[in-house]
Amino acid sequence: MTDISTQPGQGRQAARQWLQTPFGQSLLAQETRLVEEACDGLFGEQCLQLGVWGEPSGFLRYARTQRKTCLADLADAEVDGKPAAIVQLHRLPVASDSIDLALLPHTLDYSDDRSHAILRELDRVLTPHGHLVILGFKPGGLWGLRRLVPGAGLPPAANRLISDRQLSDWLQLLDMRILGVTRYFFRWPLPGNKGASSPTWESRGKRFWPELAACYMLTAQKRVVTMTPVKQPWRSRPKVVGGIAEPTTRVSRIRFDRHR
Repeated sequence: MTDISTQPGQGRQAARQWLQTPFGQSLLAQETRLVEEACDGLFGEQCLQLGVWGEPSGFLRYARTQRKTCLADLADAEVDGKPAAIVQLHRLPVASDSIDLALLPHTLDYSDDRSHAILRELDRVLTPHGHLVILGFKPGGLWGLRRLVPGAGLPPAANRLISDRQLSDWLQLLDMRILGVTRYFFRWPLPGNKGASSPTWESRGKRFWPELAACYMLTAQKRVVTMTPVKQPWRSRPKVVGGIAEPTTRVSRIRFDRHR
């Protein structure tokens, strides 16, 4: 369990209130569809979600595993009256090689300086060939100038954003295979922009200007390098010709010495 003196998820409560706004609801609806598509075809025994983004079971209900668990940090200890397990996300009380699918809905955006440690823990608990789905805010794009827009409809306290390229590099250092990166949510973060995201506008954004997206979904898979033992070569045996072994160099030298 986590030490209550540390709060690795500061700002998540304010972000949860932001998700209740029309702007946040539009983002959450689109992310729910993306996670549903990402989980399609992924089976196993255990799915683990780190952090709460929206309803605790909002993403977990699409996991096609036998068991589903949501672990939260201190800021997410209670969501809508439903208590959640409080843990240190960078020190998971989870057995190694036991998780088939891990979901991180904007968890790294609010992890302060613990992003590397959280990823290392995920590499430890994922089963061989286990899958990882991460949602994150892009540091640039349409929201790159978010601090210059007073009253912009942005999630609060998301100040340590990681780009999808940087995250890909980190995961590859852990020997994970990047399966794909989907960039989404092409909307101006303006207070008056309260309408639902247009499917046509989203389609055009993904096709023509993906770098301007506000968010991304990265999927990866743990790779396990199998070690093939190298067999020691057999010692060369003397060739037999007509039932008589061919003389080796050593034998010939001995015979020569005897005749001297």
